[in-house]
Amino acid sequence: MSLLEIKGLKLRIGAFEALKGINLSVKSGEIRALVGESGSGKSMTALSIMQLLPGGAKTQGQILFDGVDLLTTSEADMCRSRGNDIGMVFQEPMTALNPVKTIGEQVAEGIRLHTGASRAAAEEQTRAILDRVGLPTAQFPLSRYPHELSGGQRQRVVIAIACALKPRLLIADEPTTALDVVLQAQILDLLQSLVHEERMGLLLISHDLAVVADVAHSITVLRHGEVMDNGETTQILTEQTHPYTRQLAQASMHVPERTSHHSGQATTNGPLLAIRSLSRTYPGRRKGFFGRDGDFKAVDDVSFDIKPGQSTALVGRSGCGKSTLARMVLALEKPTGGQIHFAGRRIDKLSQEDLRPVRRNMQVVFQDPYGSFNPRHKADRLISEPLFLLDRDIPEAERRDRVHRALERVGIPRTDKDKYPHEFSGGQRQRLAIARAIITEPKLIVADEPVSALDVSIRAQILDLFADLNDRLGVAYLFITHDLAVARAITDTVMVMSDGKIMERGKTEEILRHPQSEAGRALVSASPDLHKALARRIGEQG
Repeated sequence: MSLLEIKGLKLRIGAFEALKGINLSVKSGEIRALVGESGSGKSMTALSIMQLLPGGAKTQGQILFDGVDLLTTSEADMCRSRGNDIGMVFQEPMTALNPVKTIGEQVAEGIRLHTGASRAAAEEQTRAILDRVGLPTAQFPLSRYPHELSGGQRQRVVIAIACALKPRLLIADEPTTALDVVLQAQILDLLQSLVHEERMGLLLISHDLAVVADVAHSITVLRHGEVMDNGETTQILTEQTHPYTRQLAQASMHVPERTSHHSGQATTNGPLLAIRSLSRTYPGRRKGFFGRDGDFKAVDDVSFDIKPGQSTALVGRSGCGKSTLARMVLALEKPTGGQIHFAGRRIDKLSQEDLRPVRRNMQVVFQDPYGSFNPRHKADRLISEPLFLLDRDIPEAERRDRVHRALERVGIPRTDKDKYPHEFSGGQRQRLAIARAIITEPKLIVADEPVSALDVSIRAQILDLFADLNDRLGVAYLFITHDLAVARAITDTVMVMSDGKIMERGKTEEILRHPQSEAGRALVSASPDLHKALARRIGEQG
């Protein structure tokens, strides 16, 4: 008998039918992948299993866990099961963790609640599980808070909380989205080993078919709340008999067509962005009244150029200094050493007032567009916000025309300008973020993981948009990403960063095919590849 069996699950929230008769099962020791685009019902299926649905939600069907129907289980019994029998890893670790509690407290909390263990015993178990997920307490004390960890490290804490009591079923909702490829490989190896050693069932929710092909035994493909395809992973992804499965596979390997690559070689005025011996050092953690740990150098003697119209990727592992470097380029943080020149002008010493014309020509697209928008403002106002940098009063007609032109450039109807952010899908919100970035017609856009949270179909559309804007407007890009497939698809040159230093740089295809540095080789070898994963699985089966 299956550990988890879902039969004819229907879910209605108000008038919206989120799930339309879902059938799937997970056996002990099995990894089943649940894939599909945003809004397909993946997370709603997971929340139905955990009985964490919003108020007013109505369900039909059965969710049998070890023979017991969870849809008829009392909340008290579900509280005993959550964390103990069924664990869940949520997609966004910063919202899943309590910002005012230490990581040690948060991991130990579930252990003490479910087992009644003493504080000392719970702390001992906490150290063991944190060490198991790659956070040894010698380097990451239990007294640290979530904000003191990188995104990848926070995700490891979330996984430690979910796995602390060795649940029989683990639901992992996009557990590696925020991680670099090396950490992603380590976390997937960890999950696989837990499944193998503990005979745990794993329901892996993911939009990355390469990851799914590498680790999942079986796969269920959802679209609009319905099962489109279901079966053994290698067979489903190799044969691609269902049109929607084939569409997802093609989107996951999509490379935008670029009619012209702006290398900037024809320019005679020098680089658009010139970084010279840039460093950023942070003081060490205080130890008592008089002691302090040694200083931490987040960025260490970094130098590079970006030419007008050039698209450059900055890749590296979580915590290597990519975001710190980006903040200094955007003049959001002062360097402790070195120089930053933009359009021939040194900007790292400028006052906030003098930075205004610089910021008009340098914009940013963040990883999470929803978090960067004020939810109380409509799209019209959100997109037009950077226009204050023009240092002149903008007539209403010109402002409206600029908003319309920006919306048209990113493929959103101008009639949508009166909508609020929550009325747009994830991909549409990212398009709005790009519209906001280009409304001042900048020369450089810094894009910080702009597609990592998007499903494969939307990611393909956004990459096409970035390529199109580069071709039509000649915008230069600094892409900060851990996804080497994105770097290969959209950039001319790539820089590999590790421990605050640029380890190697060059043409994207050359670096990613034949990396010379140890950091570059580690990234390339850990990067998931759909074709390679399927070939390996077929070879193992043969």
